[in-house]
Amino acid sequence: MKEALVPMCAALGDENRWTILTLLGQAPASASALAAALPISRQAITKHLGILQRVGLVEQVPAGREVQYRVLGAELSATARRLDAIGASWERRLGDIKTIAEDL
Repeated sequence: MKEALVPMCAALGDENRWTILTLLGQAPASASALAAALPISRQAITKHLGILQRVGLVEQVPAGREVQYRVLGAELSATARRLDAIGASWERRLGDIKTIAEDL
């Protein structure tokens, strides 16, 4: 689980990639369309899309002479569930610490 979560978190640790995912969550788009919507170059968009593809968050879809990109929601949902489980574990631990502290 850790092996999959670390690269995913690293990929999500960039504001431009978050913006790309947000835009792709609204509708599939080409790298050119994404570059027109963001203040970074098309080459930078392509680099970010490659990172998002490697961790399984985005896939390419042929659309005529262009390549469109779309979000793979299942992987994003699975990552959210893993992070929720980690958060729940920490909440339980903090609750245990609070109980011990109150008993003292």
